Amino acid sequence: MQKYKNYSYRVIWSEEDQEHVGLCAEFPSLSWLSADPAKALEGIMALVEDIIAEMSASGEPIPEPLSKKKFSGKIAARVTPDVHRRLALEAAEKGVSMNRLISAKLAMG
Repeated sequence: MQKYKNYSYRVIWSEEDQEHVGLCAEFPSLSWLSADPAKALEGIMALVEDIIAEMSASGEPIPEPLSKKKFSGKIAARVTPDVHRRLALEAAEKGVSMNRLISAKLAMG
């Protein structure tokens, strides 16, 4: 079973550890350190594989991979009245809806 390959992995540099860190979004408490980024990825994938096997053996629910989840494209966010006012003003000045303005800001990261 290669279910562990369906998860969302990434490798980042840790200035604190002076190593690359392998991470898995669906298992946020897990990480794997290595000087080599490829080894960090291999390490976190192997760790997730082991954890899934343990969870399966003990009957624990296994997280669904993000890649298999369906997203509606709708989110709700609460902001302060001041932020709301500033967004409404910026949207009006640009001649776009607040939804379009916020979507563009989110897409920019």
